[in-house]
Amino acid sequence: MKLYCLSGHPTLPCNVLKFKSTTIMLDCGLDTTSVLNFLPLPLVHSPRLSKLPGWVSKDGTINLEKRELLELSTIDVILISNYHCMMALPYITENTGFTGTVYATEPTLQIGRLLMEELVNFMERVPKPQSATCWKNKEIQRLLPGPLKDAVEVWTWKKCYTMQEVNSALSKVQLVGYSQKVELFGAVQVSPLSSGYSLGSSNWIIQSHHEKVSYVSGSSLLTTHPQPMDQSSLKNSDVLILTGLTQMPTANPDGMLGEFCSNLAMTIRAGGNVLVPCYSSGVIYDLLECLYQFIDSANLGTTPFYFISPVANSSLEFSQIFAEWLCHNKQSKVYLPEPPFPHAELIQTNKLKHYPSIHGDFSNEFRQPCVVFTGHPSLRFGDVVHFMELWGKSSLNTIIFTEPDFNYLDALAPYQPLSMKCIYCPIDTRLNFHQVSKLLKEIQPLHVVCPEQYTQPPVSQSHRSDLMLELQPPPMPYRRCSVLNLPFKRRYERVYIMPELANSLVPCEVKPGVSVATVSAVIHSKDNKHTLQSVPKPPPAPPSKKRKRVLEEPPASLSPKALLSGAVPLEGFLATLQKHGITEVKVEETTEGHILHLQEQDTLIQLDEDGTHIVCDDNEPLRTTLRDLVLRFLLKL
Repeated sequence: MKLYCLSGHPTLPCNVLKFKSTTIMLDCGLDTTSVLNFLPLPLVHSPRLSKLPGWVSKDGTINLEKRELLELSTIDVILISNYHCMMALPYITENTGFTGTVYATEPTLQIGRLLMEELVNFMERVPKPQSATCWKNKEIQRLLPGPLKDAVEVWTWKKCYTMQEVNSALSKVQLVGYSQKVELFGAVQVSPLSSGYSLGSSNWIIQSHHEKVSYVSGSSLLTTHPQPMDQSSLKNSDVLILTGLTQMPTANPDGMLGEFCSNLAMTIRAGGNVLVPCYSSGVIYDLLECLYQFIDSANLGTTPFYFISPVANSSLEFSQIFAEWLCHNKQSKVYLPEPPFPHAELIQTNKLKHYPSIHGDFSNEFRQPCVVFTGHPSLRFGDVVHFMELWGKSSLNTIIFTEPDFNYLDALAPYQPLSMKCIYCPIDTRLNFHQVSKLLKEIQPLHVVCPEQYTQPPVSQSHRSDLMLELQPPPMPYRRCSVLNLPFKRRYERVYIMPELANSLVPCEVKPGVSVATVSAVIHSKDNKHTLQSVPKPPPAPPSKKRKRVLEEPPASLSPKALLSGAVPLEGFLATLQKHGITEVKVEETTEGHILHLQEQDTLIQLDEDGTHIVCDDNEPLRTTLRDLVLRFLLKL
């Protein structure tokens, strides 16, 4: 069993597991942090941004080499744990020869589609006069300013996919429900379990008849809107692959929510606007719910809230219809009937309005002071770029970062000097190190595999041993482009026996409660299932044209030779030899057993774990006697 690690980002994993002749990809997260190296893409022409110095290559185009750890066309199955971990799917399934199947829950598929659609929309609606690739050559790259000069493997950076590629990739997805068992080629079964992190998010169980692998990625034990995490099904795992822990182990999500609300209220009361760069699904549902409870007590009842995204309407509607994927509290509201999320009421009372972009209706209805939720959290594309240009010069306004995926100082760099206030309230509900240590003690996997970042404290806090995994035995770490041999060998295989063959067996009891039978059969293997079938009888010989005077007797069927089992005990055997008059015996110990030298008879007896050998010259009566003495200690089958 091997694990190929294709991603160096622990919260955006991409691993490939080779298990029992199947090749399974576990997630395909898209690391977009490289966009921080580029200038923002404004929707409306920005004189300030256009004057920022860029870097232009004077050379021609260069062909880039292509390197891969394994061939993507050999992947049989892709298992998706949540919608953030499927954003690279079109790069995997399109133009690579991939012919397999992708498994995901329905909310993961639908919200993943929205996030991909939003990303494509953000990219395609900003016209680019030219496209450059020759800067990726190492000779040119080292002339670039930092951090591009130090960026690793820039030849792997790709252009954004198209909507056509998105639709083609998602057509390969097969929907599954929690605890549903899916058989892969008769070799293994895969099953998703609720991970408690987001709508439809899953951990996966991959098991054969005798081995069990658990994949835990992006899980949460906090009581938020998704179904709670299923922990009990992870017990008795041979190997547990752990990834997707919190990026903010020192930040308490509840504390960050409180800070978010108080800073928002302070800004609005002072007459300023609040900008919240966020994804169009996920934490935004919790932010809106928190604000719903906070609005009246903070006297924000007249403040408009705007949610601007190409998929804003779909995201808000989808969250209301996936009732069976929600926590029990929200599920019960559906039967009242009430909308499970309070943002439905905010929309009905016109406190929350959603728009596909800043053009059209929004520009007519926009009034300040207000709160705007929009993307992208990197501040490099999307409607957020326009609001940074619009509000950045006033110290009354505030930008509040809630997504932990991007360094907020790097995100703000192109907009400096900036007058607006910046608040960093990263809300990450995934497992922290204390929670995961407690979880692992309860489910007790034999082996834990995790990214090497989890086996040592962060560089900036090297004294914090509580910000790493300390387990016994220590976890097996992996890094990008490494291949791990997972630490267990397949010892058993399940074999089925046909009823008529089973009926012909004659068991022999070897010890109380244990019986053994010999069997002669043909093994038939198909789709990784093995069946023992009776040996077919040879076809009757065709009648000869010549008349035979004497009818030949059919050959008597030979009875199978008896099988011997057990071991010959040294002390008991020596005592038996003595009773039969053989007293002068020299015993020599070997690595595999003992050698007995019968000096008077000039005979050697070799007692091994798996056999006994008698060596004597021209003394057949003695050899027969010794053989019978050995057989006394063995069991005949």
